[in-house]
Amino acid sequence: MSPKVLPWLSLVAVLWLQSFNGTNLSFPAYSSQLKEFLSISQFKLNYLSFASDAGKVLGFISGIAAVYLPLPLVLLVGGSLGFAGYGLQYLSIVKNMFTLSFPQIWCLSFLAGNSICWINTACYIVAINSFPMNRQVAVGITASFQGLSGKIYTDMVNSFSNSSPREAASGYLLLNSLVPLVACFVTAPMLMRHGGDKTTSSTKDVKVGFIVLFVLTIATGIYAVATSLLSAPTVLVLVGITLFLFSPIGIPIGVWFKEFVSSRKTQQKVHDLEAPDKFELVEEEDHTKEEEEFEKAIVGVKEEVEWTQLWKKQDFWIYFGLYLFGPTVGLVFMNNLGQIAESRGCTATSSLVALASSFGFFGRLLPSLLDYFFSRSKYMPSSPVSMAVSLVAMVASFLLLLVDSDISLFISTAVIGVFSGALTSLSVTMTAELFGTKHFGVNHNIVVGNIPIGSLAFGTLAAKVYRDGAALYGDDGKCFGMHCFQITLVYWGMLCSIAAVLATVLYLRNRKFYSQKP
Repeated sequence: MSPKVLPWLSLVAVLWLQSFNGTNLSFPAYSSQLKEFLSISQFKLNYLSFASDAGKVLGFISGIAAVYLPLPLVLLVGGSLGFAGYGLQYLSIVKNMFTLSFPQIWCLSFLAGNSICWINTACYIVAINSFPMNRQVAVGITASFQGLSGKIYTDMVNSFSNSSPREAASGYLLLNSLVPLVACFVTAPMLMRHGGDKTTSSTKDVKVGFIVLFVLTIATGIYAVATSLLSAPTVLVLVGITLFLFSPIGIPIGVWFKEFVSSRKTQQKVHDLEAPDKFELVEEEDHTKEEEEFEKAIVGVKEEVEWTQLWKKQDFWIYFGLYLFGPTVGLVFMNNLGQIAESRGCTATSSLVALASSFGFFGRLLPSLLDYFFSRSKYMPSSPVSMAVSLVAMVASFLLLLVDSDISLFISTAVIGVFSGALTSLSVTMTAELFGTKHFGVNHNIVVGNIPIGSLAFGTLAAKVYRDGAALYGDDGKCFGMHCFQITLVYWGMLCSIAAVLATVLYLRNRKFYSQKP
């Protein structure tokens, strides 16, 4: 296959994979029903949420595996782990085919969480290597589609199940087990380890391709947000989102068609064999210029750091704390969204999950969009500064949640979705900027390995406050009222404030590097 078509085909495959890989994002939609299925307390529900995040502790294994194994195999391992983790829970909890103890269910949730790391690793490596000069754009767009997973799974469940919450919960478990595995089998042949010719990664065709992809991606996001806020037949909504997901395949088809037409024209030309071909001379000059541009782009990496040396870098520990107190808090909020909505008397939990997923989609896309069109502007903020701004917005959103109204709940959920998504996208870029791309697969999995720490610590605090509230004002172990999460929200806001300070420190330590970036 043409080296110009293959990178685009691989990128489209990654978009599809990421659209179904965020299985953890649908957890809030069925967490309350899962709690009833298993007859467990809020603490144990938090431990299950933590188990999914804890799977990321071993995420670095997928990074090491990607160095030695073919990426399609890495992908299929991830799909198989998720199939086992969610599938066995479905057979035990829903179908009652066998009985599992709580520790066994915890281990299956851990396995399911780890599966996401394997698929993510393969996707990030493909995106970075396919378009090395536009790696932030490629990674950002693909990561944004993972933010859409909660919306997609909610639409699928609403389309194929009745109004019973218990049936909806079983639907989530079944789809979480099957859909990612099927997506892995379909896309595995389309993945490649090394991208197209690096010297062609800044050609006009690539720029046009990314502009078209941005348009399609933004249209997909607008559709997702609109169908989350407006009432529409669920089957039609699902058909629409499916058509949007298939639309990017037009880019590699267009590139192939243009090459086909160009080759036919070239065959029909009669060249003067005695004189140098002017076309070849121009092409050689463009090739040289693009080589130079590619070399300049490498300046976008501060240094290549092997994963065994990360612990020696002060920037790593600052970055580790930043991720722990920032993006991880946003994730913990999403994990508890179902319980927060229930405690406030809001019954539209599925709509909240779809809303958070849709706005998270835009949040993950936003850094790439700004970087692609304004990267050379002197007013374009660096990754740490963008992180600091996002974290301040999250602090404001947590404070807004202290207002007792459904409007504040929906607005805050949307804003946290946007900026949590932006932080996720920015973190991928910043890992590559500070520690290089050569060992990216392992390095980034080490960074996100702090998610389980925050998930356990911050989630346990939320469970304790919830339990105390249920003991005073609740019924049958459930807490109702603003007090159920009031202290927790303030605490989460304080943690995001600390993360904003750490982002500022990280920028000040590396301002010389960011000022030199092309």
